Amino acid sequence: MDSIEKRIGYSFENPEFLSEALTHPSLAYENQDSGSDNQRLEFLGDAVLQLVLTHELFSMFPDFSEGHLTKLRSRLVSTKALEEYALGIDLGTFVLLGKGEERTGGRSRRGVLADAFEALIGAVYLDNGFDSAKKFILDSCKIKFAQIVAEPIEKNPKGELQEVLQKISQFAPTYHVLNQEGPDHNCSFETEVQWNSIVLGAGKGKNKKESERSAAQNALEKSLWVNTNNCE
Repeated sequence: MDSIEKRIGYSFENPEFLSEALTHPSLAYENQDSGSDNQRLEFLGDAVLQLVLTHELFSMFPDFSEGHLTKLRSRLVSTKALEEYALGIDLGTFVLLGKGEERTGGRSRRGVLADAFEALIGAVYLDNGFDSAKKFILDSCKIKFAQIVAEPIEKNPKGELQEVLQKISQFAPTYHVLNQEGPDHNCSFETEVQWNSIVLGAGKGKNKKESERSAAQNALEKSLWVNTNNCE
């Protein structure tokens, strides 16, 4: 156990938490004397991970919308990202597997690594509280965190507009084609977006989808709903 503690930079006061975090269900199933498997700790660790990264993103990016923050967090807690965090501390070497799981390559399986990483977070949290778990998470995720927050996120103005309007009204935005010009192989569309009988914006594009995105972006820039009380 000393080796994994050195890898993660944390020494457990209660080693049984670490043992449980490393015990895959396949071993617990094959060997009843192996103790509890890591599924409950995985459940706890997932919640702690979500909270830590949510708070970090919320603090770092005060101008980002809820949708933007959600997309960033989703990337940070994806199974692929969790696998990368686990590989960074060579977690697969220390996972305790049943013979069948070992034979079928479980030690390098993405799901096994992701689950064990979340279980390890849960173990640190139980052993020494939130601050220690937070430090472990941020130390493990810092490289991936920097990469992900630097990556551009495809804009979704229609989704952002819907999200904004749903918070203040029961009405959803609707899109209406105003004009279509040009031949079929090279036509353009002009679309307006309405909400509660108010025209919020308009835009053009090479197809309906593009013109709707343009209209939604125009509506977000104008923010006409801010000055209306007609939201019922």
